[in-house]
Amino acid sequence: MTNSPFTPGIASARLPDEALAENFADLHAPLDGHEALVAADRCYFCHDAPCITACPTDIDIPLFIRQIATGTPEAAAETIFHQNILGGMCARVCPTETLCEEACVREAAEGKPVEIGRLQRFATDTVMAKGVHPFERAASTGNKVAVVGAGPAGLACAHRLAMHGHDVTIFDARPKPGGLNEYGIASYKSTDDFAQAEVEWLLKIGGIEMKYGTALNGDVTMGALQETYDAVFLGMGLGGVNALRAEGEGRDGVQDAVKFIADLRQADDLGTLPVGRNVVVIGGGMTAIDAAVQSKLLGAENVTVLYRRGRDAMPASAYEQDLAASKGVRFIFNAMPLEVLGNGAATALRCEYTKVAGRSVQGTGETFDIPADEVLKAIGQTLEGAPEGLKLDGGKIAVTGAGQTSVEGVWAGGDCASGGEDLTVTAVAEGRDAAEDIHARLSG
Repeated sequence: MTNSPFTPGIASARLPDEALAENFADLHAPLDGHEALVAADRCYFCHDAPCITACPTDIDIPLFIRQIATGTPEAAAETIFHQNILGGMCARVCPTETLCEEACVREAAEGKPVEIGRLQRFATDTVMAKGVHPFERAASTGNKVAVVGAGPAGLACAHRLAMHGHDVTIFDARPKPGGLNEYGIASYKSTDDFAQAEVEWLLKIGGIEMKYGTALNGDVTMGALQETYDAVFLGMGLGGVNALRAEGEGRDGVQDAVKFIADLRQADDLGTLPVGRNVVVIGGGMTAIDAAVQSKLLGAENVTVLYRRGRDAMPASAYEQDLAASKGVRFIFNAMPLEVLGNGAATALRCEYTKVAGRSVQGTGETFDIPADEVLKAIGQTLEGAPEGLKLDGGKIAVTGAGQTSVEGVWAGGDCASGGEDLTVTAVAEGRDAAEDIHARLSG
């Protein structure tokens, strides 16, 4: 190893290969059969279970846990997949600590919920490992539907439409499917190329054609899709990144956290990935946490998350914040960036302390500098290339009901659509529900 965590600037191979392999191993080891039975036995199988209400995809959680407890994980998986066809990935990346597990009666009574996420993974992995697909495609209806975006919303929509017998074509600008599941999730949350394995398994339903490297408004137009297909679903996510709006933003060493994570996800050799000695991540969401933790795991000496509001206002869950802290990430709250310092390349970040006045954040005039040879922006993404004629709401595609846009025959869901939270599980629910609405419209 030629470099170390103390090597100045941005450098690769800061840690030996064995350390990198250990750092990026599965964050939560899967349950074995006995462990799953023990975990399932803790469920009270509540009537009107609050965990179901807390799940954006409305999975019957007590039912699938009872099916695991009775030794039928395959049936449990079918219960999950009926509501969430990407239940395998969601079991890995869902913030269960703020959704189903936070609502668990055991959590309220004992401070330790039933391990719903790990039980869901046990069931879904059992079926996927066998290469079995639990659903059959209905007879062809002759209807054709275009889906733009092969992320969670688009895949969920396409699968449900295919189940109903419609012929679906998915267009995606990137060379691989999966969207944020493939390009935007921390590597330690989804190991062994699981995102691609899940897509391959999903496509076993049949009736779905994939077209990669095909971007909307570039390789294909909205008008052409409307002319060729009976319905169109837009699930292309958010391609733009908000500007830092700080002086010196163009200096070398400043980049988008989304790109940093995508490069890491697509790397064949983690030792070739460069990372700064002093990394500052600006933002407070899951992307900021993922970028910060992975910077530390790659061997950065100092990693700091800078957030303009207080800890309680941070979008990332307390669990994710604690995970980052356990890896050595430092947090600075109530501070915002003013200027990236340096001569060509970043050397430090000048910041200003803030105070919150109502909904606005104001600078206090008190400044400080943080050493920073790499600055990662995780301050939100924006919709790029929205088709003309579609009504927007808050910079996203406006939708009503189950994803209906302002244009007849066009639906939208996932991060590019208004409403909801920017979560994989929410995108799946929106894609699924839009598919049911499209099916009803085409069948009417």
